[in-house]
Formats: sequence, C-alpha cells, structure tokens
Amino acid sequence: MASLISLPLYEKTPCKSTVQRTSDFIIFFLLLSLVTYRLLHLKNHGLTWLLAFLCESWFTFVWFLVLNIKWNRVIFKTYPDHLLQGVPELPSVDMFVTTADPVLEPPIITVNTVLSLLAVDYPAQKLACYVSDDGCSPLTYYSLVEASKFAQLWVPFCRKYDIQVRAPFRYFSNDPIITLSDSTKEFQHEWKRMKNEYEQLSNKIEVAIKNCVPPCDFTGDFAEFSNVERKNHPTIIKVLWENEECLPDGLPHLVYISREKKHKHPHHYKAGAMNTLTRVSALMTNAPYMLNVDCDMFVNNPKVVLHAMCVLLDSKSESEIAYVQFPQRFYDGLKDDPYGNQVVVVYEYIARGIDGIQGPVYGGTGCFHRRKIIYGSSPDNVDSIDGFGNSNELIKSAVDALKGKTGHEPYINLQSYVEAAYQIAGCGYEYGTSWGTKIGWIYGSTSEDVNTGQMIHKKGWRSAACTPDPPAFLGCAPSGGPTTMTQQKRWAAGLLEILFSKSCPIFGSLSVKLQWRQCLAYLWILTWGLRSIFELCYAALSAYCIIADSHFLPKVQEPALYIPVSLFITYNIYTLSEYLRAGQSVRAWWNNQRMARVTTMTAWLFGFLSVLLKLLGLSETVFEVTQKEQASNDGDDNDVGRFTFNESPIFVPGTTILLVHLTTLVVSLLKLQHPLAYDGNGSGPGEAFCSLWLVLCFWPFFKGLFGKGKHGIPKATIYKSATLAFLFIYWCRRIAMG
Repeated sequence: MASLISLPLYEKTPCKSTVQRTSDFIIFFLLLSLVTYRLLHLKNHGLTWLLAFLCESWFTFVWFLVLNIKWNRVIFKTYPDHLLQGVPELPSVDMFVTTADPVLEPPIITVNTVLSLLAVDYPAQKLACYVSDDGCSPLTYYSLVEASKFAQLWVPFCRKYDIQVRAPFRYFSNDPIITLSDSTKEFQHEWKRMKNEYEQLSNKIEVAIKNCVPPCDFTGDFAEFSNVERKNHPTIIKVLWENEECLPDGLPHLVYISREKKHKHPHHYKAGAMNTLTRVSALMTNAPYMLNVDCDMFVNNPKVVLHAMCVLLDSKSESEIAYVQFPQRFYDGLKDDPYGNQVVVVYEYIARGIDGIQGPVYGGTGCFHRRKIIYGSSPDNVDSIDGFGNSNELIKSAVDALKGKTGHEPYINLQSYVEAAYQIAGCGYEYGTSWGTKIGWIYGSTSEDVNTGQMIHKKGWRSAACTPDPPAFLGCAPSGGPTTMTQQKRWAAGLLEILFSKSCPIFGSLSVKLQWRQCLAYLWILTWGLRSIFELCYAALSAYCIIADSHFLPKVQEPALYIPVSLFITYNIYTLSEYLRAGQSVRAWWNNQRMARVTTMTAWLFGFLSVLLKLLGLSETVFEVTQKEQASNDGDDNDVGRFTFNESPIFVPGTTILLVHLTTLVVSLLKLQHPLAYDGNGSGPGEAFCSLWLVLCFWPFFKGLFGKGKHGIPKATIYKSATLAFLFIYWCRRIAMG
C-alpha cells in the first residue's frame, strides 16, 4: 500500500489532438500560400495589393503565435483529500479583495464576495481577509461592518450544513423547493432564518445607497470618513473582526483598508492598491500565501484554498511554481454569449495551451501567490531585502517571508499593528523604494496583472492552472455594449503599454529566463491593440476596391482564388468545431466571431490610439472601472442579449464601417463604380462578399440605426459616422479618378 506521503497532490495531463494540430497546420499553410501569392504578383499591382500583403502577413504571424500556444495543451487535476491526509499543518493565507467605486461596483457585490471568502473550507485561524476600498466610501465601509455581523451567523451555517455555494445572493436565488427538499425541519428553520437575515442586510445596504450616506453620523468609527474626497483623503484602516481565540471553526480576520491619496501623487490604480494590501497584511498576519480576487468574483467552490495548496505544497513546486491561477468563469451568462466575453473556448484551447509552456498568464483575479516571490525571490534563492522602505516592522516581516517562516506565531492582536500600518499605506511611502519596479505588483500599465506575471516568469518561475469542478470562482461578465467596449479598450491599452516598454517580453527572452515559446504566447496577448490597424485596413480594402472598380482578391477565373476560399471555409469550419466540442452552440460561435471583428475595430482601436497619444506625450492612459451588477430577471426577455449603445465615441468606428460597406454593396449591385483607366480588371464577387461579411458582423450596429433608447445608436454618433463614411467614399473616388 502506498504511503500517504507518496500520494500525488496534483497531476498534469497532456491533451494531445492530432486532428487539432493538423487543422492548425492546414490553416497556416493556406495563409503562407496566400502571402506567397501576393509576393509573387506584387509588382503587377498597385498599393491595394501591397496593403493586402502587409495585412495578410500580419494575420499569418498571429496564426503562427496561436499555433505555438495550442501545441502542448495540458490539464491540471488536484486532489484535496490527499493534501489533508499527507500535510500535518496547513499554511496561512491572506485573502485580498479590491474595489474602487461604490457606484460601478455596488457594495452588495463586494459583501457577497467577502462572505464567500470568510466561509471557505479552511482553518479559520489560518485565514485573513483584507478589503481595499480605493473609493474611500463610507457606504462600502458600512456595508462591510454590517456584513461582519451577518458573517457570524452565515459562516457557521455554511460549515454545519456543508453549503456548497457560499455567496448568499447566489445561494438564496436558487429555487427554495429544490433547496429545502429532503431536508430536516431544523435545516428548514435555519435556512429561513438565514434568508431573512440576509434580506435585512441587503435592505440596510440598499437604503444606505439610496440616501447616499450610511444611517449614522460621521462620529466614532465613521469620523474618519467625514469630508473625504475619493482622490484626496488620508489612510483609513479598520479591523472589522478578529479571530481572537484562534478558533479553527471561527470567523477569519476581516480588515478594511483605504490607502492615502493626494492630488498630484500617482496612485498606480489597482497595482498600487495591491501593493498596499501586501504591505499591511505583511505587518498584521504575514501569511506565506496570498489570494487576490476582484470584488465581483465570489467563491463558488468552498475547497478552493485546498485545491490551490495541492499545487503550491507539492514537493517539486517550492522551487518551480510561483502562483496558481484559476480561470475566470461567469454566472448567469447571457445565452449564446452575445457579447463574446465569456471566453469558454479561448480558455479551453488558448489558455490550456499556455499552461503547457511556462504556465498561465496572471489574470488579475482568482490567483494564489507565494509572498516571497511577490517580494522578488527567484528560483535560485538569490533574495534581497533592499527596497522595502524605511519601516523596520515591514523589513522584519519581509525577512521572515523570504526565509519561509509562516505568519505571526503565537497570535498577536491585529489592532497593535494599525499604527505602523498607517505609515506604509501612505501615498509617499513608496518613494525611493523598489515597490512597483522590482517588488510587488509592477507599475507602468493598466494591465498590471500581465505585467506582474510576466516579471515572475522572466525570473524562471513557472505557474500552474487549477480547474476544479465546480469552478472555483464565479464573476459577472459585462452585459452591455458600453461596458464590454470599456473593458476591452482598457485591456488593449494596458497590454500595448507593456509591449512598448522595457518590459517587452522579447527583451525578457533574450536576456533573462523567459522561455522563447512563452515569449511568443505573451506576444499573442500584448499585440491585441495592434490587430485593430491591420483588420481596419483590410476592411477598408474591399470597400475601396468596389468604389474604385479595382480588386485585391484573385479573379474568378484565376486558380489562385481557391486559396482564400479554402482558407475562409477551413477556418470557419475548424473554429465552429472547437465551439461544438466545448459544448457551445452554433449561435455562440457566430456571436464570438462577430464580436471579434467588432471589438478589434472599435475597442482595441481606441486602446491603440490612447497608447499612441501616451507615447507622443500628449496624454496618459486611464484605468477605467467597469460596471459590475448582479443578475436580474427584470426587463423584457426579448431585449436580453440585444446590443446596447451610449454616447461614447468608441461606437463611431463600428457605425462608420457599417455605413461604408452598406454603401459599397449598393454601389456593387447597381454598378455605380468609376472604372479605372489604367486597369480593366474591376472588382469581383470576392470584394462584394467581404463587404457583405462585414455588414453581417456589424449587424447589431445596423439594428442600432433604427433602435430606440439604449438599443439605439445616438444621433450624434450616426452623424459623425456618416460624415466619416462620406469622406472615405469621396476620397476613394478621387483616387480612382486620378
């Protein structure tokens, strides 16, 4: 019989697929064939073919990056039961929750995430939950105070009855008949009591939000919130709950933090908040492991910490694996993924592929880190305590962390560390230190997660993915056009900031320990914003050729036409098969294909432009918080999934593209082209099909032209787009006329 110590804590299984690799190569071969055809015939054609050659070369490069990523897909499987049998004492974990705006991120969402973390299946004396409120909102603080009272009832209830979904808003949204079936009278009584208590908590928070202030005077615990401004306020740290008796079945520590902010002092957005959480937690509990989640990502699997420890505590992991990343999953996602943001297939094929190289990219939420690695430790144990600042208490805790010592033993009153914590949470503490450059979350990009994960990989560390069933965390996906576009724009801008900085992965693969294939995987992600230029250019080619009666695709009588036709058919059949194998519908496949075009030529374009302005010194990129909201059954079912718009200029490019290609289709059908004097070969069905395809991709914008309210494109946007479309068409005709 195998000894307990020999039982594996996790397994890493390859998922090879000959069909997948063959299909990937066929598409790559067809792309190379198309580029070669362009190159051989370039001298016989004009600027349109040169632009097509450049765009298709870019598409080939991007597919090469995809080919590299998908080559070695792997799946991690963890065994929490083996962990409990083989590990005598579990390590401490500090849990971080970040929120920044009580309007865009309602306190009730943050409260549910915190409650789900406090109730995980893990010894309570080994846990501490820190909430960073970058909005310095008394409403958020009040909500957490009330939540800490409810938690004293909720956490024991979850543990007593082994409740699986420990975010109360999700648990109580289930059908009560199903929830209470085959249960004892005692459970039914306590269930109704818990539901009533949670409704009272929700009502208190809702009333406070409607009144814009908590139902109390700004005295006592709330005195520090009087006259505060969101971007100009002192540090506020409150210990909301202490597990004073170190009870394993008690309630974990709960601490509220709002770091100091002052005008003209950079606060570095979420990265700055994470570094403040890291320093404050280092003084108070100094756990060797840290979990960070966004305020909307609640725990869906109560054994999530045990799953992460299966990887981090494995005998080989100490010198290899830096962090464990759980995938982002979403609850109550709209049917067929109309906004293309549920990333089911992207995770199944792209993310699992990156897992098989040097490990998953840090996703900014649902990730367990080793504290010593966040402090700059490398696999060869070359550590330094320089750059931590002038706090002796922090330096001492950093030394303990780098030496592998666990959290404070024996228990020390958290309140005794608050005064020292105020110092290291000040906005001026980081000046002259290595925070944000060599230590902690890395600054310089609104995508601080990718930047930080890349720095860790550059030191030679690997990372691991963990995909338990049920999913570890669930969050809310953006459910509207404006929110989706804002999120995608921020991602594209932040990723391009990394690409055009000294953190570019190409430098990392040449000078440090970033594997070459991992470098290519990072390039696939970091170049999202650049794709907008090539796709926009390619989209303009078909319109130009129809108006100018030219062509950029092979004519019907040319055998070379089989290349783009085969490529189009093969690619779409292949991607459709991926969606079907992942359990998605044909409609979901089409929605994702459509939204890929919309997102690239709108949100990613604006991300690219914002970084371009930053590089030119004309403006700075801004971290835009996306709207978080709990699922609601209100509204007309017919409107669910319909694209929504607002006055943002981000919708101008999409509307312009639609108007241009609608015009070109009319021009093509009515034969209104201006024939080129120097070329008798006019546009053909290939160019017309490209325009038709783009109209189908931007069909939600077509509906928006006639929609009303949030489902209609604002008149100002239509006027601007119509002007741009007219100028483009006029320009095309002027060029055609010579």
